[in-house]
Amino acid sequence: MKFYPDNAPVPEENRTDRLLLRPLQTTDVELDYDAVMSSAEQLRRWSQSIWPADDFTLAQNLADLERHEREHNERKAFTYTVLNPQATKCLGCVYIEALWPEAEQLCPEAESAAVVSFWVCTSEWPNDLNRHLLDTLQEWFKNDWAFDCVLFGTSPQDARQPALFADSGLEQRLAFPLPNGGLYLVFR
Repeated sequence: MKFYPDNAPVPEENRTDRLLLRPLQTTDVELDYDAVMSSAEQLRRWSQSIWPADDFTLAQNLADLERHEREHNERKAFTYTVLNPQATKCLGCVYIEALWPEAEQLCPEAESAAVVSFWVCTSEWPNDLNRHLLDTLQEWFKNDWAFDCVLFGTSPQDARQPALFADSGLEQRLAFPLPNGGLYLVFR
């Protein structure tokens, strides 16, 4: 199974009245860093790790963004920043990756498949941006991407996102252990 077809275009952006999705770039380092550090506690639950550490630096964030931008350009994974419509504030991030072997069974007929994960700044939760982003992503993958199968993944440590997925009609189809001792949930 391929990650993404070689000849298929990669969407450049998706805009709604509440957000702008576009590829994450190194020039976003300061906006991204502010968003990451403002939601550090939530991101540790979401990532089931110590990232971002309290002493996480702008230089470390730049190294992360360089990797994401390189993977995007090489079509190995796609990372999109979630910005306000004016592109002056980062509100979160979307990660589109190849399926892990554990999840391939959920897309047996697919020629290309991905697992999508995302986070939204804690400050945006009261505005239901999580729900708006999920709805936007589902429509975007249906209309503009060349994937045959798209799954959504998350951590059970952040109860909001699994509940959001279930409320949106997605079914939890898989739970598997991570090397760090965590658990990953996959929805379709």
